[in-house]
Amino acid sequence: MNRTLHVTTTVLPGGRIVVEDPELSEGDEVHVVVQPAASSTRRSATQILADAAGRQSFQTAEEVDDYIREERDSWHS
Repeated sequence: MNRTLHVTTTVLPGGRIVVEDPELSEGDEVHVVVQPAASSTRRSATQILADAAGRQSFQTAEEVDDYIREERDSWHS
């Protein structure tokens, strides 16, 4: 089998999942990757930015202005 099979399924009791495909033969070796469906892992842009490496966390527009001012001032030092 030289193709990729994409399957969306529901986790069964006990954390079990079932993958069925008529082209799979008993005894074939397959590689399985399991990741949550996109709909169950949706995060807001704010959450994504908050988790980003090297992020700046500003609570107010004034904090943003202060940061930008400090950065600009550092260019002239």
